[in-house]
Amino acid sequence: MGDVSEQWPVVRDVLSEVTGRFADLVRSAEPSALATPDWTVADTAAHVVAIASIYTTLLAPDGAEVADPVLAARIPTVTVDTVADLNDLALRRFTERDPATLAAMMRSTVATILETTEGTDPTRTVPWLGDSRVPVAGVLAHLVNEQLVHGWDIARGVSAPWPIPAREAALFFELFIVGMMRNDVGGVLGDAPTGDRRIAVAFRSRHTTPVTLVLHRGRVSLDPDGPVDVRLTFDPAVLNLVLFGRVSRTRAALTGKLRVGGPRPWLLPAFLRTVRLPTNAVPLSAD
Repeated sequence: MGDVSEQWPVVRDVLSEVTGRFADLVRSAEPSALATPDWTVADTAAHVVAIASIYTTLLAPDGAEVADPVLAARIPTVTVDTVADLNDLALRRFTERDPATLAAMMRSTVATILETTEGTDPTRTVPWLGDSRVPVAGVLAHLVNEQLVHGWDIARGVSAPWPIPAREAALFFELFIVGMMRNDVGGVLGDAPTGDRRIAVAFRSRHTTPVTLVLHRGRVSLDPDGPVDVRLTFDPAVLNLVLFGRVSRTRAALTGKLRVGGPRPWLLPAFLRTVRLPTNAVPLSAD
């Protein structure tokens, strides 16, 4: 993993910039248009604002008042298989749907997050879903990615442009995914298979530090020196859209932005069935 201290000012600047773009998109889009099969533009924006609101508490110093105790109580037990239930609960409890209000709330909430974390050690971990531990820098990177992916949903729903620069998307893999693996995954992956077969996948991109993730006996870890089964060369924006079910692996491979190699490439699907992220019930794009 790259030097987090060097990436810390980058993720802060990117979060501020992406928030401005996301807020502008929300204000300009038709709120009743469908961004996903189940969520309107307004619902999607409300989902992202609700996450940002939760993060103001998560990232605050100890003793900060919890904004929503009901949601806070659910977070330690949530896995990728049950996060949709948490999302539905959050949308029921967070009722604002006016685009201008949501855009303003997103800007002010992110401003609070950036102010709260100024001077914070970016490697300090905080509890995340499923009792996992994520570095503060990773939490900011996750919020960047939430806006990039859901901005993609909104833009596609209203036929608006929404570029996802590779350098912005790379922060999610580098700071959030690898940051969690380096600390504690907890139970966020749910009931993982516990077979003895070790699967090692080397992730390579021009925008990220080379890293190898290993799935063994239901646990995921980093292993920079062991043998590799699969080599995955990726564009970070495309990888994130694949991981969140927005683009199929076949389509990504056909673009050349997701390339699979190594001595045992057929093991990648088994790896991704465990090391997976919630898709918010969005169907894969057509192959």
